[in-house]
Amino acid sequence: MDMGRRLCYFVSDVHLGLDVSDPCGRELRFLQFLRSLPEDTDRLYLLGDIWDFWYEYRDVVPKGYVRIFAALQELIDKGVQVFFFRGNHDVWAYRYFEELGIKCLEQPAVVEISGKRFCLGHGDGLGPVPFGYRILRGVFHNRVLQFLFSLLHPWVAFRFGKGWSRRNRLARHSEYVFRGEEEPLYKFADAFSREHQIDFFIFGHYHADVNMKLPSGAELHVLKDWIGGSPYLYFDGISVTGGSSQNSEK
Repeated sequence: MDMGRRLCYFVSDVHLGLDVSDPCGRELRFLQFLRSLPEDTDRLYLLGDIWDFWYEYRDVVPKGYVRIFAALQELIDKGVQVFFFRGNHDVWAYRYFEELGIKCLEQPAVVEISGKRFCLGHGDGLGPVPFGYRILRGVFHNRVLQFLFSLLHPWVAFRFGKGWSRRNRLARHSEYVFRGEEEPLYKFADAFSREHQIDFFIFGHYHADVNMKLPSGAELHVLKDWIGGSPYLYFDGISVTGGSSQNSEK
């Protein structure tokens, strides 16, 4: 870490492109968040599902998001390290982000920041998740099936993917309630912290605001989604703190 920089930011589940609850306003809020990061920001971790549906062909990527990518590029040009974890909605990100200077990481990733050890990721598939979800996640990550999907014309593929994602979101009317010690993610973090020295676990995916202490003394943080707000976490070298971005654009 640059000694002149010390802040690290974490954000997850923006779901850009999801046609639910003012998608244009959500994109503006995220853009304002990126543009408002302080000068002493050292790292930005994008913890997955930043895009609601991202499928990347060898020569074709989804249209739009020009200002988002420009803001990320500006951060990188200023010396901010930008990291990205694939979520279950943007798992099909392959080379494009790396070409822009964004570093793609695989969960669970253990990183050291200012002498503290973090375990980071999107959070899906960690711990004893239901068998049905493991099958679905295996389908999404299967290279053969990804190749077969890539044979579809982008017009068909993007409409299918966005339609499926929107129906999936509309089917979940109520806010998810994190079940504490019963959650697979908690069980994963508890077991992982018994084998590794971890100070902070930070994930997304559950669309719930979680801050729990593990028996090991580590903190488990889960970020809420941006559909109803603008949540983020930041680390100042001592503690992890939550915040909410306010959009000042008109």
